[in-house]
Amino acid sequence: MDESRRGFLKTAVAASAATAVTFPEPAAAQTMPTGSGSELRSASPVMARGLTLLNMRQGDSAALGVKTDRGVLDVAKAAATYKVGAPRTTDDVIQNGDQGLGALVARALAGAPADLFLDESKIEYAPAVTRPEKIVCVGLNYARHARETNNPIPKLPILFNKFNNALNSHKGTVRVSAVPAEQFDYEAELVIVMGRRASNVSEADALSYVMGYATGNDFTARDLQSRSSQWMIGKTNNGFAPIGPYLVTADLVGDPNTLKIECLVNGGVRQSSNTNDMVFNCAQIISYASKLFTLESGDIIFTGTPEGVIAGYAKDKQVWLKPGDKLVTRIEKLGNLEFALT
Repeated sequence: MDESRRGFLKTAVAASAATAVTFPEPAAAQTMPTGSGSELRSASPVMARGLTLLNMRQGDSAALGVKTDRGVLDVAKAAATYKVGAPRTTDDVIQNGDQGLGALVARALAGAPADLFLDESKIEYAPAVTRPEKIVCVGLNYARHARETNNPIPKLPILFNKFNNALNSHKGTVRVSAVPAEQFDYEAELVIVMGRRASNVSEADALSYVMGYATGNDFTARDLQSRSSQWMIGKTNNGFAPIGPYLVTADLVGDPNTLKIECLVNGGVRQSSNTNDMVFNCAQIISYASKLFTLESGDIIFTGTPEGVIAGYAKDKQVWLKPGDKLVTRIEKLGNLEFALT
């Protein structure tokens, strides 16, 4: 691993270790909703349960689908057939609650005509979440990954951010040829999707604020990341946050801290680990972040990557990703996220 990258990682870890553990409770943020565009987010929507959701691309917009044993239910078409209201996208479900979606799915599965269900192989996907207010990421959050980069285990979570322009979808492409960089790297990650406003929450209660989970990849340009101690410019380039194909509700996932996680490049396994190697588990991350800023429904958290990244190889073994490479990120219970580089 090159000295510049080792240096900025160690600086970040040292800064994290020096931070106090106790934080003041945010004042106005607990009661005042925050906006996303012209919309206000509900503080505590009735979260959907028992569903595997996805967004289907329709022109320049997204439409909600629900994965079932009969295929993918076209929610808009089902709602029109039964003359009921229903959420339009996963973001609508996250921010405004179930809105009768669970009942609509049950009704359709009980005997709806086949034309309400789509062949998943013919779907064009949109990102599993398209309008988060915040994209929060955690660095060096797997113990073996910290060791492979010759860094101490962080004493507190190392937080950084991506922006919405980075969001990408299952079977999408990342145009690395358009980015002024050369050292492109994969980072398989479990993504938390918040379902309720969370401010100063305890670890014991933290997971009750989660609407669901998704497979993600914190795609990175290491040479841009290492230009300074701030990682952002190597992390939030266009398309650098693939997420999907599904948003799986929390009840179907169970314990998020015992999931197998892998990344493959051109069919070869590069990362293979388990979320139980996280330094800070999902509840600890949510609780910690919520003491620094209010998490809103629809916010997403990339929880860190396990060992096996290219940046962790000896310098003479580092073969960076390039146009034409095909990547698969897979997480137990959440499905396979596939994307290609161009």
